[in-house]
Amino acid sequence: MYLAHRTEDGREQTLREHLQKTAEYAEAFAAPFGAGRLAYEIGLAHDIGKYSQAFQRRIRGENVSVDHATAGAQEIFKYLGWPGAYCVAGHHGGLPDGGGKTNSAAAPTLMGRLKRQVPPYDAFASEIRLERASFRPPRVLGKGGFTLAFWIRMLYSCLVDADFLDTEAFMRGTPPPRGSDTAMETLWTRLETYITKWDDPETELDRVRNEILRACIAAGENQTPGLFTLTVPTGGGKTVSSLAFALRHARKHGKKRVIYVIPYTSIIEQTADQFMEILGDEPVLEHHSNVDLDGDEGDPERERKKLAAENWDLPVIVTTAVQFFESLFANRPSRCRKLHNLADSVIIFDEAQTLPLPYLLPCVRAIAELAVNYGATCVLCTATQPALGPLFRNIAPDLTLREIVPSLPDRVFRRVRYEKLGRVSEAELARRLNAHNQALCIVSTRKQAQAVYARLEGEGCFHLSTLMYPVRRRQVLAEIRLRLDKGLPCRVVATSLIEAGVDVDFPVVYRAEAGLDSVIQAGGRCNREGNNPADESVVYLFTLDSAEESRLPHALKRPLEVMRAVTADAARPDAPETIERYFTALHLYTGEGMDDKNVVAAFENGAQDPRQPSFPFAETAEKFHLIDQDTRAVLIPCTPEAEALAQRLIRGERSRELLRKAGQYTVNVYENHFNALNAHGALTMLEQNLALLTDLSLYDDQTGLALLTDGGEGIFI
Repeated sequence: MYLAHRTEDGREQTLREHLQKTAEYAEAFAAPFGAGRLAYEIGLAHDIGKYSQAFQRRIRGENVSVDHATAGAQEIFKYLGWPGAYCVAGHHGGLPDGGGKTNSAAAPTLMGRLKRQVPPYDAFASEIRLERASFRPPRVLGKGGFTLAFWIRMLYSCLVDADFLDTEAFMRGTPPPRGSDTAMETLWTRLETYITKWDDPETELDRVRNEILRACIAAGENQTPGLFTLTVPTGGGKTVSSLAFALRHARKHGKKRVIYVIPYTSIIEQTADQFMEILGDEPVLEHHSNVDLDGDEGDPERERKKLAAENWDLPVIVTTAVQFFESLFANRPSRCRKLHNLADSVIIFDEAQTLPLPYLLPCVRAIAELAVNYGATCVLCTATQPALGPLFRNIAPDLTLREIVPSLPDRVFRRVRYEKLGRVSEAELARRLNAHNQALCIVSTRKQAQAVYARLEGEGCFHLSTLMYPVRRRQVLAEIRLRLDKGLPCRVVATSLIEAGVDVDFPVVYRAEAGLDSVIQAGGRCNREGNNPADESVVYLFTLDSAEESRLPHALKRPLEVMRAVTADAARPDAPETIERYFTALHLYTGEGMDDKNVVAAFENGAQDPRQPSFPFAETAEKFHLIDQDTRAVLIPCTPEAEALAQRLIRGERSRELLRKAGQYTVNVYENHFNALNAHGALTMLEQNLALLTDLSLYDDQTGLALLTDGGEGIFI
């Protein structure tokens, strides 16, 4: 009897059973994009290297090393060619780079592994029969290489999730609490109940919000799946309205889930909380680097959420752009296993204008693939719609973006006026802020935020930046909201983390000049509910008289220059025509800067020889990071909880859950800042990219971690 797995208590799973069940799972996962039978054969082949006598001795206790994945890749290559070989070769270690014809058998590439000598595994033929499989090929977009590589990654997702699920079920002995029984019809009914309170609007703003909601519901019901934009000014009820579109559309067209992609972890929590309030806790998964999915052992609902984070098998997923797009360009099984669940989903990209310019082209290509080849309906949702239409049409001429909500009356959402102050000093800016009872000031860098905050006077003054650890930022935001609601003094100096999706309402806002989308997002924090006349609600634009602007990185300096150019002769920065001019000029100006890592070209060129496609899966995964990775994390043990986590790490404990919890008390800094802290004797290294702050005099609850260096602060918020 050939074995696939054994448990510590002696239970055994036959290899034939494991291959059959994995194949059946994979077939079901790939069915939505027409590759079910192909995925079945890949699943059937993935572990046939375990039929070798060497592996069977290993599973029965001998200390031998066996590369069973390479054997499976070599066998499936005979039947299904390169796609199957990539998937099977990488089902444990990750999708490999393709490599070239000159690679030796020792190379880690697919080309090298196909030349490798492996222990004989021909006994598989007595139990398993592999066949050529028919499938629906994806529609070719662009030159076709990116499309093929994307398709291979989706097949890979089907395989690795199927493998994980069957192995998990056997090793546990009982089915784990996965998935949800809550149907889209039920979720829609819950939303309908929630929005009944919008039926009797009391103000003109409420009436227009209701019109937006009804337009989203109608579009969800009547529009066919595809690509959409949802352009709603700040304060227009965009979050609930986009959810209404998604649920109605999913209900009408049989979509499996709704995935809500948010740019920043600083705002994801409030969105997830709102969805749970509307839909209930059970069907909603909040998944990002800072969420804590641990709970009491034996709590099936907490365990369900923890397991769902592995493959997104709940009806509503709330995640970050980093988690979403980095998974799409990852190569490791743990990151890729969720990807097949993007097929046949409604995907909302909130604040789409924040997609980083250096990665914009690969992100747009991925969205296009999901909409065209995987049955996803994708919605670019924002208050300042970026001009992405030309980018989609460059991929395929018939890829059009449909606007969900028709033109809105501008007067209703014009709640502020913009006024340019020109260049001001830190002292002058602080003097202005001190003259207000409530005011928000947004600056470009963390150093500026600390400097201006130090000049504020009186009660109710707050600083907010990522120099504060996440738990502390949430505490400060809660206090700010409370003081705003009660009319108490509240003067805040923040970086741009407060702009996108953070629901605060100030009577006046000061914004350091930046990209136009950032400027308008800042305006959305002023007179948000329209309680004051627009002419009395001013967003002051200024340039801080310091050396910081010259040090801004290209990613921030470029949008600033374009904003100044397009608003120089504009009557209003927030006019629709000004916004369109800004994004059109920005995208034209960036050119190759929309794919700084050359991701799209690398995959397109990988299929130049269709008989031997060579894709850089591992190489791309290593370099595709939406947030700069040249940083180190500093754990701040300022609370009993943080101190307890620090002690566990000092003792050598390591787990994904422990590091995730520790992340709630860490500050990310650039290398030069980290080195300065280390030279000061303020750090104890816990691992390569994580240190413990031992000199707590360098952390202040109000301003965060002290800056001991002038450089490298530009892109941090």
